[in-house]
Amino acid sequence: MNAPVTLLLFDLEGVLSHYDRAARAERLAAITGRTAETVRQAIWDSGLEARADGGEISDDQYLHELAVLLRYPVSRAEWLDARLASITPNEASIALASRAAQRCRIAILTNNCRLLTDHIGYLNPPVARLFGPHVYSSAAFGAAKPAAQTYRRCVEHLGAAAADTLFIDDSQANVDGALAAGLQGYRFVDAAGLSTEFARRGVL
Repeated sequence: MNAPVTLLLFDLEGVLSHYDRAARAERLAAITGRTAETVRQAIWDSGLEARADGGEISDDQYLHELAVLLRYPVSRAEWLDARLASITPNEASIALASRAAQRCRIAILTNNCRLLTDHIGYLNPPVARLFGPHVYSSAAFGAAKPAAQTYRRCVEHLGAAAADTLFIDDSQANVDGALAAGLQGYRFVDAAGLSTEFARRGVL
């Protein structure tokens, strides 16, 4: 029997929004005059994005290193423009979160740098309106999911109990990380399945 849920902790991309990595790479390629493959190598293959998501480097250092790799001075506005191209809000999941918020607290924990969470109002307005300031990047907690400290520090920051927190993510590895950290977990497949799970747990 699961413990009662007082906090719903959502992943962002893959749950509350659809993420198109190719669109992001193509948009930044168009901005910088590089190929999409060069952009992919600079952001992901180099390990730069993972270091930023883990809080190992600051946002300014991230942009500086990206500029060096691309041989182009990527500005915050340009980075955000490319990031915006990758995001489509998942309206069905957002609606479920809104309904569930009438019974328990809601927050987001996403593997991202602070550039995304600091500008969530621009990048994903429906999410920003619903979750307000409770959109947290893994970088803020010094490690990316599925590291246990990421979940624990987020829950502690929110003043919630891990055992009473349900974490929702489309990655099984991240769900397993939450379970290992003492949270409850659910792997997201689609909004219909999440609705059934919320009803089963009494949060709808």
